[in-house]
Amino acid sequence: MLMGKYEALKQKVIDRKEAFDRFLELLEGETTWLTSPASTRFHLAEEQGLLKHSVGVAETLLRFRKFLAPAIPEESCVIVGLLHDVGKLGMPGKPLYLPNDNEWMVKNRGIRYKINPDVVVLGLAVRSLYLVTQYIPLSDAEAQAIAYHDGQYIDDNKIIAHREEPLTLLVHWADYWTAHIYEEGRDKQ
Repeated sequence: MLMGKYEALKQKVIDRKEAFDRFLELLEGETTWLTSPASTRFHLAEEQGLLKHSVGVAETLLRFRKFLAPAIPEESCVIVGLLHDVGKLGMPGKPLYLPNDNEWMVKNRGIRYKINPDVVVLGLAVRSLYLVTQYIPLSDAEAQAIAYHDGQYIDDNKIIAHREEPLTLLVHWADYWTAHIYEEGRDKQ
C-alpha cells in the first residue's frame, strides 16, 4: 500500500520528471530512502518510517492545496512534500540513522537508532535543501518551503516570520498534521 501511494505521487511530477527521477534513483539506490526511520526514538522510529512520513506529508499537502491554494502546482507539492525531510537520510553511502547497538538504551529509553558520527553535521532542512538542489531545480518558494518547513518551532526560522510563502505554510501544516494527527492516531478519536 505504501509503495503504491509513493508510485502514484511520483507520477504527478511531469515538468521536472527527468531531474526528479534521477534524484529518486539516487535516493532509492544509494541511500536508505526506502528503509530509513523518520527519527531515532519518537517520530516513526521504525523501518520505512521516513518514507511513510514523506508520503503522508505529500498527500496531506495535496489535500490542503486543493482547498486553500489551488494555484500552487501539484508538482510543487509532491516535490516539497516528499523531499522536505530527505536530510534525515544523511548522505549517499553514509546513512544518518544507524541501528542502536546499545541494548540498554533500546530497552530502557526506547532509542532504537543512533546518529552516525561519520555524517557531517548539518541542520536537517539545510541538508534536505542541499541534496534536492543538486538534482532538481526549485523555485524560490519551493526552496523556502523545504528550508523552513518546521515553521516557527525552530528558532533559526524566525528570519521569515510573517513572510512565509503560501507553500511554506502549507508544507508546515501538512508536516505537523501528518505527524501529530495521522501518525499518532488522533484522527481516530
